[in-house]
Amino acid sequence: MNHILPIFKKEFLGYFRSPVGYVILAVFHLMVIGLALYTGYYRNNQATLDSIFSTLPWILIVFIPATGMRLWSEEKRSGSIELLFTLPISPRTAVLAKYLAALCFICIGLALTFSLAITTGYLGNPDWGVIFSGYIGGILTASAFLAITSVCSAMTKNQVIAFVISVMICLFATLAGSDWLARFLGDAIPVGMHDFLRLMSFEQHFQSMAKGLIDISALSFYITLTIACLGINIIAIER
Repeated sequence: MNHILPIFKKEFLGYFRSPVGYVILAVFHLMVIGLALYTGYYRNNQATLDSIFSTLPWILIVFIPATGMRLWSEEKRSGSIELLFTLPISPRTAVLAKYLAALCFICIGLALTFSLAITTGYLGNPDWGVIFSGYIGGILTASAFLAITSVCSAMTKNQVIAFVISVMICLFATLAGSDWLARFLGDAIPVGMHDFLRLMSFEQHFQSMAKGLIDISALSFYITLTIACLGINIIAIER
């Protein structure tokens, strides 16, 4: 585990050594702020960030795979993964270091959107507890999406394939317990299956945190899923 810091620094700084990292951050920031304004940030005349939190999971479905698709697929494509593991570095250390580097990059993206929270505080008197809870939900959702993307990246040498599969999985996991899907499926599946899908839905857990409710079930869901995916990631690169 002593090699985490060097790998972390290499991966984290790698995001800023090419224009791609800056483009991803800029597009993410513009999408979050643009959709917040479009969905009525000013029209609601309320000092809240509901307009951000209502659309954030859907933006993360694209932003996180775009950030994490290269984590392992690029190493496999270039052949540098063999070189990496000729060094005294365990797969667990490499997976954790790369994951944390990508997560820190994502947190910078989320931090950029805090400009709207500062604007809200300047214009009104928001409930900062709800805003804090919403951002915690955003970080947990992003961390779980990133763990899923890391697994997909470890399964292929092609970044585009890793991106597409990650987006599809994250989209399904978000839609799983939505009211829209429940209405669409109707009586086609039993009530118990509806309840299970709702329990596994990212949107359901995130929206409860966006309303200021940080409950144990949501935390357990995010943490368990993230650890499980990182475990699968380790197995995938050891094969």
